[in-house]
Amino acid sequence: MSVSIDTVYQRVLAIANKEQRGYITPEEFNLLANQAQLDIFEQYYYDINQFSRLQGNDTEYSDMLTVLNEKLRYFETTGAVTSGSTLPTNLYRLGTVLYNGIEAERLTKIEHIRRNKSKLARATDTRPVYVNNDNSIIVYGTTALSTGVTCNYIKVPAKVEWAYRIVYGESLYSSTSSVDFELHESEETDLVYAILKLAGLIIKDPSIYPIAAGEEANDTNQEKA
Repeated sequence: MSVSIDTVYQRVLAIANKEQRGYITPEEFNLLANQAQLDIFEQYYYDINQFSRLQGNDTEYSDMLTVLNEKLRYFETTGAVTSGSTLPTNLYRLGTVLYNGIEAERLTKIEHIRRNKSKLARATDTRPVYVNNDNSIIVYGTTALSTGVTCNYIKVPAKVEWAYRIVYGESLYSSTSSVDFELHESEETDLVYAILKLAGLIIKDPSIYPIAAGEEANDTNQEKA
């Protein structure tokens, strides 16, 4: 489940009404494309927060909260973690932390210090806890644990790239070296409009931004109606 980087690039160029690729260079497009993908990805959390306050509906496949969670599910992953070491570099939001399959309770540093003073409440290997420590976590059982720790988390989308090779002075798309968007295929249109909005200054055409912004707003209103 992904969106073709080449399809989006060609649509962006077509809407910008430019016959030559130099209008938005591949390098400029790749920069804008990655920003647009991240903006849409992060918007999922704001939309989930909004729709979670509303009453859902019983119509299969049309409840927006379900749709949004489905879009995020692709980014759910699990990785091994060394307690006290840096968390995975592609981590966006930490989920459940496990020690040997047992869910660890999250505590603040102060809560852990206070809990550790009680023989009955302190952590054990069968009742582990963890503490966030900047960009790492420390997991405690009977002692600080260093192995057997995994975590479920949401990863950031992979960096996209419209790769190309130069043939007779023209940039020709290279499918083998390119990296597609990881977003749900339904986001193709939103990606096009988001990239056009970001490209407003590069394109130097004041008419492009309002057109893209208007189309994006219409699309958003339809989704949230």
